[in-house]
Amino acid sequence: MQKGMHTDTERCVRAVRSKDARFDGWFFTAVLTTGIYCRPSCPVVPPKPENMVFHPSAAACQQAGFRACKRCRPDTSPGSPEWNQRADAVARAMRLIADGTVDREGVPGLAARLGYSTRQVERQLLAELGAGPLALARAQRAQTARLLIETTTLPMAEIAFAAGFSSVRTFNDTVREVFALAPSDLRARAPKRTPGPAAAPGTPAALSLRLPFRAPLTPDNLFGHLAATAVPGVEEWRDGAYRRTLRLPHGHGFVALAPRPDHIACRLTLTDPRDLTVAISRCRRLLDLDADPVAVDDRLRTDPVLAPLVDKAPGRRVPRAVDEAEFAVRAVLGQQVSTAAARTHAARLVTAYGEPVDDPDPEGGLTHLFPSPGALADLDPGTLALPRARRATFATLVRVLVDGSLRLGVGSDWSEARAKLLALPGFGPWTADVIAMRALGDPDAFLPTDLGIRRAARELGLPSTPAALTAHAAAWRPWRAYAVQYLWATDSHPINLLPT
Repeated sequence: MQKGMHTDTERCVRAVRSKDARFDGWFFTAVLTTGIYCRPSCPVVPPKPENMVFHPSAAACQQAGFRACKRCRPDTSPGSPEWNQRADAVARAMRLIADGTVDREGVPGLAARLGYSTRQVERQLLAELGAGPLALARAQRAQTARLLIETTTLPMAEIAFAAGFSSVRTFNDTVREVFALAPSDLRARAPKRTPGPAAAPGTPAALSLRLPFRAPLTPDNLFGHLAATAVPGVEEWRDGAYRRTLRLPHGHGFVALAPRPDHIACRLTLTDPRDLTVAISRCRRLLDLDADPVAVDDRLRTDPVLAPLVDKAPGRRVPRAVDEAEFAVRAVLGQQVSTAAARTHAARLVTAYGEPVDDPDPEGGLTHLFPSPGALADLDPGTLALPRARRATFATLVRVLVDGSLRLGVGSDWSEARAKLLALPGFGPWTADVIAMRALGDPDAFLPTDLGIRRAARELGLPSTPAALTAHAAAWRPWRAYAVQYLWATDSHPINLLPT
């Protein structure tokens, strides 16, 4: 079990007194005299230290009988960066809970995915987070319910269903307990928003959300990479936003994501509102919004070669993926070819095997969901315009994804998944590590054989051979995936430029 920041009382008190937003999501402050819990940056006058107790999660605060602060809305904090930078069972469990696993499969399903017993999972989560998997999932449902109450006109019964509650009564009781307000009162207090464009008849309504992040955030390589590698029909850059289709547990969706100075503007259209929590979680992972840029950049600045790059554009994120299997397929299609060629190969696959969808925006160009591994199972590799060896690699990847001998997902063990990838014919270190970095979210994945990285290293005076560069990069751990972004950004390639 890892010792959480909430156990360092002196450090937590300092963060609360300075209203330091960098620690939002790291811990929560429960105030004994008021019975509420807050984020560290709450704008109200901080309570006396003897009246503060600290918890590692909103669920733990709720379990202890505290209500969410109406002023700072701690349930809307960025997620703890712990869960995306660690590879242990607790971190994997938190990623799976955020992806809706407990709501869909229950605690036994969560435990099975982790390879532990339900008792082991409950014990580990309770020890580190002060709450078990059911309580953590309940806190997530409450947050989703609040979001729907405040940003939509959906009837309360539909919101209860969409947020994952088993009954309207449970929904009402949970909202009252967590927020000290009835759902109707919560809606009445919400700021009035300017309505967006009306959806076409029969089209699901769009939700406009603000996705918070820890500052700083440099968006150019993040959105530039997504736009430059966008697969036609599945992704596009239009009107200042990255748009794509989403394959979700209960249906599909469309999302538009645009950078703003203090948040990411997110516009979601879902065929089934039950997918809201999962869609938000996957968009946050795609943009790496729960990262701790201060910790990352402080470590990389210790290298005098990287320090100027970090100072010039601090807060670079790792562009990730909303679907791990999709990214693995695209990584194979992109082996040893240009970005443009990789897009062309993927677009042909989408046209032939993707599931057609109707873009809710009449001017949009989204036409398909990226084909699932099952849809590609009967594909004749000989029809692919790829070298014979890569066709074999593609066929092998699809086979192991379909039969389940390779599982790529938010709960994957990074080392185990990488080892299984490297054991497949045609998978070298570059392919395995780019999947680990972009799809699985390993913050320490490194690409010393990448031509762009070697060129940047040579121009900066760093060792340029893979072995020597890997040895030098040991000082960047555990954030080598972020060093990759800073090195890539020294080039003028479109992946490093915010589209106009």
